[in-house]
Amino acid sequence: MAKIGKRIRTAREGIDREKLYGLEEAVGLIKSRASAKFDETIEVALNLGVDPRHADQMVRGVVNLPNGTGRNVRVAVFARGAKADEAKAAGADIVGAEDLVEAVQGGQIDFDRAIATPDMMGLVGRLGKVLGPRGLMPNPRVGTVTPDVTAAVKASKGGAVEFRVEKAGIVHAGVGKASFDADKLVENIRAFADAVQKAKPTGAKGTYMKRVAVSSTMGPGVKVDTSTVQAAQSAA
Repeated sequence: MAKIGKRIRTAREGIDREKLYGLEEAVGLIKSRASAKFDETIEVALNLGVDPRHADQMVRGVVNLPNGTGRNVRVAVFARGAKADEAKAAGADIVGAEDLVEAVQGGQIDFDRAIATPDMMGLVGRLGKVLGPRGLMPNPRVGTVTPDVTAAVKASKGGAVEFRVEKAGIVHAGVGKASFDADKLVENIRAFADAVQKAKPTGAKGTYMKRVAVSSTMGPGVKVDTSTVQAAQSAA
């Protein structure tokens, strides 16, 4: 058995690993134990009652977190002419057309999110095998294939988070930093959970949101009572 370090043992103290905590209490526990020398990311994981191997049970979407993510997101835009100028004005980090496609094919992927105008998808489609596995392929379903590059770039920079269910039925995302106020983290988590709830696929049967947990980059996970997340959604 691997030896557990002193810092991790200390972080786990006072946390009942079997208890389901209310969301506000769980966030407070996580924040108080985020003791790394950097500003840790606060993450949420939702275990869903779906089998993504079936097309009618795939869960995917995007949500604009009300308080942002606290992360500097590098955005690349595949566009030409006026749309390229628009993307640069909106704050895109990398803008290009054939030259950008060629750079990506050569392994130069210096961005966290990719956006494309519809007319560029004939070229960008060639990058599926490169960008797809990294979750970077532009997709109209999550607003990254769009003629409105200004809105897409600003959303990406301002806190837009894409989500996609994994093989085990889990959806997870970073929803802020440990330095955020607790109420802002709670608001972001509820917004994320609400978006996942709204993305419930037609093929999902039984309990959809089965388990919820929150954690920090270097800290322990805390189980959350799903009713404390879903009740707030219903009241919203």
